[in-house]
Amino acid sequence: MASRNRAEIPQAREALDKFKFEVANELGVPLKNGYNGDLTSYQNGSVGGHMVKKMIQNEERRMSGQ
Repeated sequence: MASRNRAEIPQAREALDKFKFEVANELGVPLKNGYNGDLTSYQNGSVGGHMVKKMIQNEERRMSGQ
């Protein structure tokens, strides 16, 4: 099974990482570079879930012309 922890467009990795840290900061999740095994699965999941929610909202706005 291939790793799912990669960007489809490798050049987007830096932007995605920046976005992840912005979302974690908004949620108060103490995400740091490197190892984050001390975070709960709930904390990690909330960051990923909120990232997806924001990406969908942005795409909906783009598609509606706003």
